Amino acid sequence: MSGRRRVLVVGGTGYLGQHLLQAFSETEFDLAFTHFSNPPPHPFLHAFPHFLPFHVDLRTGQGFQAISDTFGQPDVVVNCAALSVPRDCEADPAAAMSINVPSLLVNWLLSFGVNKTFLIHLSTDQVYEGLKSFYKEEDEAVPVNVYGESKIAAEQFISEKCSNFAVLRSSIIFGPQTISPVPKSLPIQWIDGVLSKGNAVDFFHDEFRCPVYVTDVVSIVVALSEKWISEGKQVRLLLNVGGPDRVSRVQMAETVAEIRGYNKSLIKSVSASSVDRGVKSPADISMDITKLVETLGISPVSFKDGVRLTLSDKAKS
Repeated sequence: MSGRRRVLVVGGTGYLGQHLLQAFSETEFDLAFTHFSNPPPHPFLHAFPHFLPFHVDLRTGQGFQAISDTFGQPDVVVNCAALSVPRDCEADPAAAMSINVPSLLVNWLLSFGVNKTFLIHLSTDQVYEGLKSFYKEEDEAVPVNVYGESKIAAEQFISEKCSNFAVLRSSIIFGPQTISPVPKSLPIQWIDGVLSKGNAVDFFHDEFRCPVYVTDVVSIVVALSEKWISEGKQVRLLLNVGGPDRVSRVQMAETVAEIRGYNKSLIKSVSASSVDRGVKSPADISMDITKLVETLGISPVSFKDGVRLTLSDKAKS
């Protein structure tokens, strides 16, 4: 390997992972990524021909030794991998814990003996109970479902074991599709798709989040990485990562309708309690992002501007 600094993106074929690799490709870092689907999709490999792919199973640790042998100790690891569908976590708590608590990833990093790796770990706003608006990082985390429990367990494990880390409690991440389209439905594209058909659709009016535009999340990760590499000072950081706007699903749909010119009467307002999703969901996990803005000087774009950018990109593609 060259003498350049090394960045490893864990979960590199996922939605955020692909956007991160695209951004990191414009930096001076050597890049590697892990994937669980084997092999990565051809469009993905074609887009990132110089990045080293590694098949890794976070539940068993299989694949980490190959990274040690070929890539070496990373300077920065960004962990985007997760079992992130709450219903799936509820159905299989053991899988949620084994994937979402990165114990084998952290133990592998500790095995190098030299403490020079900065871990950036993606957590979730679902660690909050959802009983008030605009949670701050120091507010008590009281998750109401297995997904949230697994993510707070991950935060605690990292805090206990790692010397240098940033935990990012992310809200819903939205934005353009990836180079190699991901199988899961993307929130804005899904809303646009159902409203474009002209049929009435139910949306919740009583669950609130602070959706964040994907490019802002990428900017935060890149800024943290570059800061660590240039300064090398110990970092133990917890940040809420959301957009500036607290919105319900109804308000999300209304924003898409306004930009697209759809009839807003298609948007039917219903209570979240009217639908059995097989998992408890927190009502209001909007977040205060003052610490994020003050720490990094990054101010995420408004929800409306992010939606406009997302739909503009969709029209181009």
